Amino acid sequence: MTPLIPDDEQKKRADRILELLKKRYPSIRPHLAAGNGWELLVATVLAAQCTDARVNLVTPELFRRWPTPAALAQAGQEELESVIHSTGFYHNKAANLIAAAKRVSEVYGGSVPQSLSELVTLPGVARKTANVVLWGAFGINEGLAVDTHVGRIARRLGLTGSTDPVRVEKDLMRLFPQEEWGGINHRLVWFGREICPARSPHCSCCEMAVFCPSAPQNNEDSSC
Repeated sequence: MTPLIPDDEQKKRADRILELLKKRYPSIRPHLAAGNGWELLVATVLAAQCTDARVNLVTPELFRRWPTPAALAQAGQEELESVIHSTGFYHNKAANLIAAAKRVSEVYGGSVPQSLSELVTLPGVARKTANVVLWGAFGINEGLAVDTHVGRIARRLGLTGSTDPVRVEKDLMRLFPQEEWGGINHRLVWFGREICPARSPHCSCCEMAVFCPSAPQNNEDSSC
């Protein structure tokens, strides 16, 4: 297991990580194509155990047939399943999306709620999805979305010793400024995909290798 960096060093390490990530990714690109909060919520639910690229191929037809929560609330589950089938786990996803659409329509007047406590009452929406929607659609940093990439990199860099996403989120929220939470999530996801994947991380191309406790050797080769 990667050793956890002492508390008095973690904040300095986090500041340096943020600086380097901003340098590598100066602008933030959205992972999922969505035109509003509802579309982002749907896309994020579909993205569970599925690639963003696949979701982005599926959602145009989904939103063409059911453009609003009220419309999706009336959808037949089998028809919705036929549209989202390729995203995997389509039975559960379809059931959750229809139920979430009904709740948004009936409880929130057709508008996606803008608080974490309300979002997690929607079927299929846990903290990670809620945080993605809050920041991506409304610019609200109430929490920090932790997916497999974010958790893996945080552990490799010694910023957390936990595998529990909620604990990892709390550790990262303590280390990074609140106004950066949404941005750090996006940048860590890109970094995890491009430089630090689960298998065979590209340490020779990583600007963090010189201080990363998980790097096989400390070196200053940061060419990519």
